[in-house]
Amino acid sequence: MRILKSSFAVVERRAEHAAKYFYTHLFWHNPGIRELFPASSEDMQRQRDRLFAALTHVIAHLENETLLPYLRDLGRDHRKFLASPEHYAAVGASLIAALQEASADAWSPQVEKAWGQAYQVIADAMMAGAASSEDPPWWDAEVQRHLLYGQDIAVLRLRPHAPFPYLPGQYTSVSSERVPTTWRTYSIGNAPRADGTIDLHVSRIEHGRMSTALVRDARPGDVLRLGAAGGQLTFRRGDRPVSFIAAGTGWAPIRAMLEELAGRPPDQDVRLFVVARDAAHLYDRPLIDECAAAFDWLSVTYLTPAPGRHRNQATDRLATALSNRGLWPDQDVYLSGPPRFIEETSYLVEELGARPGRIFYDSGPALGRGDGRDDGQDDGRGQDPRDRPMGFGEWFLNRPDPHWHNPSGRAPREY
Repeated sequence: MRILKSSFAVVERRAEHAAKYFYTHLFWHNPGIRELFPASSEDMQRQRDRLFAALTHVIAHLENETLLPYLRDLGRDHRKFLASPEHYAAVGASLIAALQEASADAWSPQVEKAWGQAYQVIADAMMAGAASSEDPPWWDAEVQRHLLYGQDIAVLRLRPHAPFPYLPGQYTSVSSERVPTTWRTYSIGNAPRADGTIDLHVSRIEHGRMSTALVRDARPGDVLRLGAAGGQLTFRRGDRPVSFIAAGTGWAPIRAMLEELAGRPPDQDVRLFVVARDAAHLYDRPLIDECAAAFDWLSVTYLTPAPGRHRNQATDRLATALSNRGLWPDQDVYLSGPPRFIEETSYLVEELGARPGRIFYDSGPALGRGDGRDDGQDDGRGQDPRDRPMGFGEWFLNRPDPHWHNPSGRAPREY
């Protein structure tokens, strides 16, 4: 374990180079594999980010009992890419080559042996997960309804051709013939229905090919592919009050959990904070208002910039609103939105007293987001790809300061 972690610490310093070398080596020695990957340079950049995110997750959890279940789930999910044992062998060879290239003088026979053994464990767990699944590699789902809110937000109602199992709060990866070999993750915006239909909430991202295709081009009758549902943002019933905090189309999984609660009302109070860059992005406000009026256990706070002000003012208002609403040590907190929003808001509520073990959100390579969710750019959460999150190696080496304001030094004000 120690030799892998010390070796990866060296590789992290050249994370971008290692990822590029990996794909160059893989495609050069296995040209037939190239057609399984996205064609555009932007999508391949995201693919490189995912690679390093997954490596970082594995190294960080080497001694954690959650690693093997994570790898088995990853293997089940990779069936949608038609991954075969031959592909795993090719990936392993290219990964070792990339690690050696990035390690330079730090590489040794002992390091090579450790990585070879570790990758075999990873590949075996993923292939076992793939072999054990009785679900199909993907579900075909027909678009039944396409609701457009403004120019950049759409809610697509889909009817899967076969029963699609999921829990409220989870997400699914989506592929479309309009954007071949590309998968993006989107949150499911409803609790399971008797008719089996699901709603996907999609925010169009500038230069995002999949989100643009789904928002601008998708039509009833189109058939999409859905990967298996994933994510840990599901409701934990207990005796504690709850705070939901959602930004943009991160509202979708929160909405699904609220639908679940409407069927089985909680005994405790539920607080909902909805953050949007402007009033137009509160696309589901009529429904939220109906819920607030119908359920005496639910209170709602909206956070948007004042008219004419920069959208970042919504972050100021959120910090103020959260600091004015106490009882954080007693709360279960659920966060949903862009990766940066989740990072900064989790920091903020911890500063206000929320217990880390009671702050729930989806993050890391299983995201994507991506969530979908894993890339945080074209996943329906409002993240501009030009404001791309750093690769995980870069992020850990140069962790950004939180952008939310520390409420301890701010006087309360209206929001």
